[in-house]
Amino acid sequence: MSMQQHIDEAEKVLLHTYNRYPVVFDHGDGVYLYDEDGKKYLDFVAGISVFALGYNNKEYNDALKNQIDKIIHTSNYYYNVPAIEAAKKLVKVSEMDRVFFTNSGAEAIEGALKAARKYAFNKDGRTDHEIIAMEHSFHGRTMGALSVTGNPKYREAFEPGIGNIKFAKMNDLNSVLSLVNEKTCAIIFETVQGEGGIYPATKEFIEGVKKVCEEKDILLILDEVQCGMGRTGYMFAWQKYGVKPDIMTVAKALGCGVPIGAFLLNEKVSKNSLVAGDHGTTYGGNPLACAAANKVLEIFAQSNIIKNVNVVGDYLYEKLEGLKSKSDKIIAHRGLGLIQGLEFSVPVAPIINEALKKGLVLINAGTNILRFVPPLIVSKENVDEMIAILEDCIDKA
Repeated sequence: MSMQQHIDEAEKVLLHTYNRYPVVFDHGDGVYLYDEDGKKYLDFVAGISVFALGYNNKEYNDALKNQIDKIIHTSNYYYNVPAIEAAKKLVKVSEMDRVFFTNSGAEAIEGALKAARKYAFNKDGRTDHEIIAMEHSFHGRTMGALSVTGNPKYREAFEPGIGNIKFAKMNDLNSVLSLVNEKTCAIIFETVQGEGGIYPATKEFIEGVKKVCEEKDILLILDEVQCGMGRTGYMFAWQKYGVKPDIMTVAKALGCGVPIGAFLLNEKVSKNSLVAGDHGTTYGGNPLACAAANKVLEIFAQSNIIKNVNVVGDYLYEKLEGLKSKSDKIIAHRGLGLIQGLEFSVPVAPIINEALKKGLVLINAGTNILRFVPPLIVSKENVDEMIAILEDCIDKA
């Protein structure tokens, strides 16, 4: 069956909730993907910040194969060693205290919101607590995650959501403070907004929010689903600022392709929120998913991945700045490490489509922003290759 025939078949049987690009990827190696016809593509999307280690990493593949031959699933009524080992490693690198494994980033957000509301309920027995989220944020598509996603177009058909959510402006501390009251139980934001346009938190903002949280016993929830796991040049983006959250979410690169996420709690929250029966998951933390996370965390600890992010991230920043100086279509450039964005004065869809034809995989963040989130093993040579293709695509757009 040809690639086009596969695409035609997909359109008959898959629910059309994605406007997919006309390509069927067959396999990958390093930072390159190959379609069913054998065409090679330089990947600067990494499955939306997922494939941090690149494709066909032998250590990672072998760990999964070995676990498949042992046991894949038992349920959370029993312990399993991969989950224990992955949790130990994750606690160490995150500086948090307790882990709950989920199947996705959206599920991690759901658990974080429940933990925050249970913590507040345990303090005063009330159920009218409020959560402050940020405009232009993106936390996922499940009902709780959607309720704190600060883009009305994603929410409007599914309202009323979970209720008692207020939206402040990212990096505008006064807008947050104006919403804080005696009902506020948590403040949630992405340390670096991804879908909303690649906006890192400013030092003054994150420190100011942390201060009010400490003063009023409000929980700070940081969403590190996309910007965590080394992507900013720190294992987690908040570590750049030295502002530790009470609850943190992580997913995407934690499993490098195997579906897994987690929400992590500090000791204060873990002792005063969720207890047996409050939360659960059938698949979350199963041996196969945790074998993936365990190996990912092991490779991170033993390799120079974060060093590479800092070196190549700086190089990417320099090259994108150079591109910006050449094109009057580019109006802004933002980001940290290997999560960067170029804002254009025109829609970027034609650029993405042209790049795909030329063997470069790119993704947007909104209608006029290109997002650059390659595998964390990307090299300076790969950046040069990307820039050469992108420059030509911008000229033709």
